[in-house]
Amino acid sequence: MRIEKFEDIIAWQKGKELTIHTYIAFRSCKDFSFKNQIERASVSIMNNIAEGFERRTNKELKNFLFIAKGSAGEVRSMLNLSLELRYIVEKDFRKMYDLTLEISKLLSGFIKTLD
Repeated sequence: MRIEKFEDIIAWQKGKELTIHTYIAFRSCKDFSFKNQIERASVSIMNNIAEGFERRTNKELKNFLFIAKGSAGEVRSMLNLSLELRYIVEKDFRKMYDLTLEISKLLSGFIKTLD
């Protein structure tokens, strides 16, 4: 399947899903710097995929996919902390954590196809 636009990329779709869950789960969080950081990291996943795709070279796309993968790790790290701090409930943690793992795997696979 040929990818015509970045919205066709499954990792981008999952990144968008993660971002929506993140904004909803942290809506009432009073730790505004924490909330801002995890929201920005989740948005970074989908935006780096989009930006890399729009650059139209495999080299640049690959670089931006690595950045997106790093942001997925950042979100996963912050999710662990948010659970410990009781900023989110286990159900929300599990949903978002699993999405970050799925996104990381999708990005790794996509990166391998660009080699």
